Amino acid sequence: MGCAPSIHTSENRTFSHSDGEDEDVDVDVPGPAPRSIQRWSTAPGLVEPQPRDNGASKVSVADVQFGPMRFHQDQLQVLLVFTKEDSQCNGFHRACEKAGFKCTVTKEVQTVLTCFQDKLHDIIIIDHRYPRQMDAETLCRSIRSSKFSENTVIVGVVRRVDKEESSLMPFLAAGFTRRFIENPNVMACYNELLQLACGEVRSQLKLRACNSVFTALEKSQEAIEITSEDHIIQYANPAFESTMGYQSGELIGKELAQVPINEKKGDLLDAINSCVTVDKEWQGVYHTQKKNGDNIQQNVKIIPVVGQGGKIRHYVSIIRVCNGNNKVETTTECVQTDSQTDNQAGKHKDRRKHSMDAKAVSSRTSDVSNQRRHSSLARIHSMMIEAPITKVINIINAAQENSPVPVTEALNQVLDILRTTELYSPQFNAQDDPHATDLVGGLMSDGLRRFSGNEYILATKNLPPLSNNLATPVSLHDVPPRIALAIENEEQWDFDIFELEVATQNRPLIYLGLKTFARFGMCEFLQCSEATLRSWFQMIESNYHSSNPYHNSTHAADVLHATAYFLSRNKIKETLDRIDEVAALIAATVHDVDHPGRTNSFLCNAGNQLAVLYNDTAVLESHHVALAFQLTLENDQCNIFKQMERNDYRTLRQSIIDMVLATEMTKHFEHVNKFINSINKPLTAQESEEPGRSLEDIKAMLKTPESRALIKRMMIKCADVSNPCRPLEHCIEWAARISEEYFSQTDEEKQLDLPVVMPVFDRNTCSIPKSQISFIDYFITDMFDAWDAFVDLPNLMQHLDDNFRYWKGLDEKKLRSLRPPPE
Repeated sequence: MGCAPSIHTSENRTFSHSDGEDEDVDVDVPGPAPRSIQRWSTAPGLVEPQPRDNGASKVSVADVQFGPMRFHQDQLQVLLVFTKEDSQCNGFHRACEKAGFKCTVTKEVQTVLTCFQDKLHDIIIIDHRYPRQMDAETLCRSIRSSKFSENTVIVGVVRRVDKEESSLMPFLAAGFTRRFIENPNVMACYNELLQLACGEVRSQLKLRACNSVFTALEKSQEAIEITSEDHIIQYANPAFESTMGYQSGELIGKELAQVPINEKKGDLLDAINSCVTVDKEWQGVYHTQKKNGDNIQQNVKIIPVVGQGGKIRHYVSIIRVCNGNNKVETTTECVQTDSQTDNQAGKHKDRRKHSMDAKAVSSRTSDVSNQRRHSSLARIHSMMIEAPITKVINIINAAQENSPVPVTEALNQVLDILRTTELYSPQFNAQDDPHATDLVGGLMSDGLRRFSGNEYILATKNLPPLSNNLATPVSLHDVPPRIALAIENEEQWDFDIFELEVATQNRPLIYLGLKTFARFGMCEFLQCSEATLRSWFQMIESNYHSSNPYHNSTHAADVLHATAYFLSRNKIKETLDRIDEVAALIAATVHDVDHPGRTNSFLCNAGNQLAVLYNDTAVLESHHVALAFQLTLENDQCNIFKQMERNDYRTLRQSIIDMVLATEMTKHFEHVNKFINSINKPLTAQESEEPGRSLEDIKAMLKTPESRALIKRMMIKCADVSNPCRPLEHCIEWAARISEEYFSQTDEEKQLDLPVVMPVFDRNTCSIPKSQISFIDYFITDMFDAWDAFVDLPNLMQHLDDNFRYWKGLDEKKLRSLRPPPE
């Protein structure tokens, strides 16, 4: 028999709420009270509830919010399936009335399914206590087989038992949502209904609302794909399947990596990653392949969806095939035009070439392919920690959303610059300055190309034996008079390192090092004896190649001298800690140990064993610092770190490594620009404020580990290439030595049929003045401008100006030599 609203029989009757129990309950659950109150008829064994609270326990009306969707819930309907109207059935009756839910009671099993399909109740409560009178599990399965029951909550009432409980799996497998242990108390039944209404029923209501969302997705003309956080395809709408040429459901469950792609800009995946892994959407254009192999260009928006635990649980991709109909949109998002950003103009502009500024990052013309983006998130690694550059990109992305087209295009150009791997390296035309091109290519790359089968290994140079005519000093008091005179003014910038080189018979490092380390109290800090320090210097100097024209122990001594000079400046003394000073002096001493007299590019192209060992990355710098520690630690007589506390040693070691690696030229512009933006600019801004307030802020800013690390890197970099800031005669000598070393490398590259990484350094055609001018223009000027602004080095800057004018004068006379011809 049917189940109509007007049925009022003991077997199957419907009721609406009247007055409830005495407890005052105000619970916000979906389900308004009906406008007309209808009493339910009383059957044998049921007690009609008495009104005592004037409806205070009735459930209040509330809309349901599901994400951005809000909808109204009809009054909840409850179906009670009991074979007899006992106290438990009566308890749920009265609880429904108390909560204001519509309630239907049926005792005939045969009518349950018909009644449910007519009313589509939100909650069904089935008596599971008497299996011989009613097979509750079979009835539940029957209800679940109906297509309308997917979002229905079914509760089974079970007996209270004293013995150990059995598994609920069969109960749940039958289709029950939860169980209720028999308790005829009206409040117990009422509370159960409230929990159901606020929990399972509301959740099912939201799931039911998803049908409208899926309908919109299925009918959308834009291709939409949803993947898991593990990049498994969970959903693809018909438009996506049609676009990609797949059958319905064929993509579900596949990894993105299994779907063919044809994106050539794999290096741009980090740009997508920088957005989507920090809950920011990304939009761009990329190429992919259909199932049949056809290439298509798509405009894609990838949106991360945050779920449980605040983590990204899904990625939604909205895809539109680029064609003539959306040409304007594609152009807006993808086309790049020429732009150049000049952030800061340094001083001493008179010695610069107008075409380049190390602090200017310029962008060259690129076509649409420069904006291609990859759709496969399977290759994007998780980056949960937001880097500063990521924050910048996210801010720009947010600014683009509501910006006019010209602004969006300009910001796209900014993003294109920020996403390049050479973010800090200036771009320039090779035809403008071939010398600068060769210097940048030869010093700032780890290799140009490989020759297959090339097994050339750089021959180990035979080091000349140390002279026996000059004994190693027992202490500083035993230094020969000539050497003592040569190092007398080692604290001055104009100290003559070449005079010391002659006096020590090419062993300047040990003598200068011992005096410098003594001045800075190195033995006291390291807790080592002077004998140990002396043995260490002897060991380190013996591993410099005296046959190298430039990269020998004289260069190491020169860098050590410059570092010590910088450490003695007031600004540096106020900023760096004691351990920073020790690390800087040791790093300067070992920074080029065992240098072969060849560049990283040469070693990589030659397949040198060091290049293989260090994966063509910072080959020499990694070797220098690794060998220095290896030699030091393997011999107790030379181990200057032996007495240090473990934590102090680890800190010192990391600082030394960081400084030596900073001398690698591939990171030159990165270090310089970071110093300018993180030290110079904040310092200038704070100093312009009230003096009393800014002084403390300046000290605090400079004392942070990050600031001290930047200062130490900048210091050793300036010390390493300070030749153009030395007195003119010293500058000329260093230029002669580095040119000869580069000439020798070019000769060997031609002899071995290797790529010539610096073609302008051909001894037959090279113009040394031009090479020095280019080196000063592109590497020295801006770096020393920034360093001078921090440390205050007027004498160095004067030398730099004088030397630049000297080389410029030779070049204007079209001279290629180190000096003008004698008059």
